[in-house]
Amino acid sequence: MLTKKGKYGLKALVDLAQLGPGETAFISEIALRNNIPKKFLDTILLELRNGGILRSKKGPGGGYSLSHPASEIRIGHAIRLLDGPLAPIRCASRTAFEACDDCADPVNCQVRRSMTQVRDAIAAILDNMTLEQFVATPSMAELTEDDRQEKRAS
Repeated sequence: MLTKKGKYGLKALVDLAQLGPGETAFISEIALRNNIPKKFLDTILLELRNGGILRSKKGPGGGYSLSHPASEIRIGHAIRLLDGPLAPIRCASRTAFEACDDCADPVNCQVRRSMTQVRDAIAAILDNMTLEQFVATPSMAELTEDDRQEKRAS
């Protein structure tokens, strides 16, 4: 499950993706617009900056901005920076594998195999979705009634 840290990070990235070219935003502005605690957002934006997704500038005209175009930033990368592996359990992770204490045979464990499929499905979506696509996803209000019913069914 996406943590609050991951959710707030995505909200901040959406906010920054909507800035005009060359524009920056202060943490306080992003926090206010998105109802995110400022102190928590400080930590989140620092991690995204250290991960190469954001850049910051001090002084007049300073603030945060995307370090690359939104079309080059992958949602999966941002989530991993903030929340760690996408796998629902450690033994299904590619980057942070940890065998379960109660599992005698990880290779043949059905829970691990199933959760690996879940991880692969999540990664296939998030690693191929750019911030630009994420921002362009229509809101429920923008969808037609047929689209809403189709989304609910899936």
